[in-house]
Amino acid sequence: MEDTDSVATLLESTTSKIQQLQKAFAELESHRAVTLNLKWKQIEEHFHGLEKSLKRRFTELEDQEKEFEMKTAQAQKVLEKRRAAVMAKEEASLVRLQEKRDVAVVAISNALKKNKNTHAESESEAVAVNTEKPLDAVASECEVISMKTLFEKDDVKLLSNPELVKLCEEMDASGLHKFISDNRKNLASIKQELPIALKVAGDPGGLVLDSLNGFYIPEGSNADVKKDSNLLGLRRTCIMLMECLSVLLANLDASTVCKITEDVKNRAKAIAHEWKPKLDDLDLDASNGNSLEAHAFLQLVATFGIDSDFVHEDLVKLIPMVSRRHQAADLCRFLGLSDKMPGVIEVLVNNGRHIDAVNLAFAFELTEQFSPVVLLKSYLAEAVIVPSTVKAGNASPTAQNDVGEKELSALKSVIKCIEEHKLENEYPLDPLQKRILQLEKAKADKKQATEVVKPQSKRPRANGVAGYGPRNTTVTADKNFYATRYAPPAQYMYYPGPPENHAHSFVGTTYNMAPNHGPYFGNGFHYQAPYLH
Repeated sequence: MEDTDSVATLLESTTSKIQQLQKAFAELESHRAVTLNLKWKQIEEHFHGLEKSLKRRFTELEDQEKEFEMKTAQAQKVLEKRRAAVMAKEEASLVRLQEKRDVAVVAISNALKKNKNTHAESESEAVAVNTEKPLDAVASECEVISMKTLFEKDDVKLLSNPELVKLCEEMDASGLHKFISDNRKNLASIKQELPIALKVAGDPGGLVLDSLNGFYIPEGSNADVKKDSNLLGLRRTCIMLMECLSVLLANLDASTVCKITEDVKNRAKAIAHEWKPKLDDLDLDASNGNSLEAHAFLQLVATFGIDSDFVHEDLVKLIPMVSRRHQAADLCRFLGLSDKMPGVIEVLVNNGRHIDAVNLAFAFELTEQFSPVVLLKSYLAEAVIVPSTVKAGNASPTAQNDVGEKELSALKSVIKCIEEHKLENEYPLDPLQKRILQLEKAKADKKQATEVVKPQSKRPRANGVAGYGPRNTTVTADKNFYATRYAPPAQYMYYPGPPENHAHSFVGTTYNMAPNHGPYFGNGFHYQAPYLH
């Protein structure tokens, strides 16, 4: 402010300086011996122009300073609101955590009094203590209690899958893969108990790294990675094992479980550096936010804590490739990429992945910067855009159907997103549901209109081949029979023709009559032979 005041004072004194200069110039002109080319009017105009330019620039700088101060004040207000909201959430989380701890302590103490070895009774006691709470809250608390109980008791005998314990004790990575693959129906319980089973492994980190063998097929193989169900299942199992190791490391303190050793970390780094170049060929559109390769790489880096070996910008580029997977937000937080999320959301929006952008905006509390309703409406607007080929009328019915299917799929995705994030008040569902009914009705009408009646199949022959039956050549000619059923032509004309056997097979059976009767066919009519060629 002192500098601004001094500049304003100097500008105000400009007029007096110009007057002093005018007097000096007049005095100089009175003493001059020769005529000067410059006139005082020109000098005065020059200095007045400089004065106006300086004042205009000074005014612009003042406006910019005021605007900057205003933006700074607004940013401070937003930061204060965010800080207050974060503190409120932290306090609420601490209160909830304390409540759950109290409930867990009471439940465990009651369960230990009755039966220390019965896991089911511990859960029932937790439910009895929480009769005043909703059922879903009781269920979630019981799940937390059961996990805590298993971790604290260090009793793997309580697991419902004892085979997991045996495989982890033996450090059998291939056996783990086979067990998980054979018991896909019980995947939820396996995933819950696997972190506990890993405790008995001599080297949990090494066991998980051993399980990553075969994640990538050898170079030169002709196998289709996208269609190889065995390879896809193996990759999902690898990701699950790394996630379970992260759960184990997060829930147990350093005194309970051995840390990841430097040798294991070095192995993880070598695997990560081996996988990294293979991710450069991944296509953002082709992955559709569900890339197992990118997810496995990020999970490997997060689980073994080797993110410092990689540039954060390289890790951020992989986030849009896993944005559709439910672990994406947790991975970003674990890797310290939360401040990069606005850029990731913009990339998703620019690539037509508005639903994923909305999910990440809610996960990182960026809904003020990226309005969910605006993103969803933009997504629907892009879905109903008709390509130029369809507009021109040259598109096939299949292309036109694809446009309708694209809009129908987009509407269903938007409705699901609205219901998940409770946006019904901001974005009503009725217009969207009515539009879905219109599209489905139009689709059904078009299908009914284009449906063609299929021709009836021919009667099969005796030998099973479709068509007419075999010709019976053993039937003797009965002229009286045909004469009674078919009247002869009004004017009977005889035209001598070629030999009797010169007839096409489709006309009927040829009967050898007397030479003076000419060719006679089984249909009862007398034809001119030359016309049968």
